[in-house]
Amino acid sequence: MNVFGRAELQRTVVLVVALLLTAGSADALAREFRAADTQNEDYPTVQALRFMGRQIAERSGGRHEIKVFHSRQLGEERETLEQTRAGAIDLNRTNAALIGNIVPTMNVLALPFLFRSIEHMQKVLDGPIGAEILGGFEPHGFVGLAFYDSGARSIYNGVRPVRSLADLKGLRIRVQQSEQMNQMMRALGATPVELPYGQVLTGLATKLIDGAENNWPSFVTTDHYKHAGHYTLTEHTMSPEVLVMSLKAWQTLSPEDRRIFREEARRSSQFMREKWRDLELQSRKQAETAGVIVVTDFERQPFEAAMTGIYARAQRDPASAKLIERIRKVN
Repeated sequence: MNVFGRAELQRTVVLVVALLLTAGSADALAREFRAADTQNEDYPTVQALRFMGRQIAERSGGRHEIKVFHSRQLGEERETLEQTRAGAIDLNRTNAALIGNIVPTMNVLALPFLFRSIEHMQKVLDGPIGAEILGGFEPHGFVGLAFYDSGARSIYNGVRPVRSLADLKGLRIRVQQSEQMNQMMRALGATPVELPYGQVLTGLATKLIDGAENNWPSFVTTDHYKHAGHYTLTEHTMSPEVLVMSLKAWQTLSPEDRRIFREEARRSSQFMREKWRDLELQSRKQAETAGVIVVTDFERQPFEAAMTGIYARAQRDPASAKLIERIRKVN
């Protein structure tokens, strides 16, 4: 073989190897992301995650896909949050109160009677305050992508109608695995019982607990309404859901892919809100048709006044105090 032929062959080999390496790198960048949600398959947050997955698959040319594990398939929320921080789960939909155990700022959003209405909450979360909060997740091992609505949480039980603080006294009420929620229920005079979400129905059925607190869809889709016939519209918290991504998974994305994930997460939030409004109305109607007594004439002012100690503790932290003030000033 002459010199020219050998040189051409070497160049060809180098080019083929380079192309193979490039193709291998592209394949390495493509992946399936695991998303966790404790809610059932038809729940708005699960539908929103699937919507986001479809959009990302389309915009990435099929390189990225999201596989949604619903109905606690990957564990209860506390377990999945730790797995997400460790990088074993890529995306996670969770409640503000629970992730507040890891990201302290989120505890502010879970404060009782902080938001005046759902519209007030959405205006806060869709604006600069919400963006700042989502931007503060990375030191804790997460990337905040978007907020999802979770309506207003109210107290329900199977013993008696609750119209005053006296009616709550002595009732064993399930709360999320959150110290702040424990404090709130104790301040109201009830006995808080921490239980994972998936164990609440059994707790109600076996009388381990007298009641719980949650929104209309959760109250109905979990069959809690079949064992707790008194629902008081306390609407004590409007703490949002939040969609987070493992920082480890985020770091594998290119800048362009990160932009796609953020944009589609925000779009999924709007998609979720539309689904949520429909489900909320449908769930309340189903509960009332089944005979659930809805108490609207409860003594709100004493409930709010009972939160004084919780706010005093929260405001010891200057950053939290400032955030509370900013939220209250949003019109």
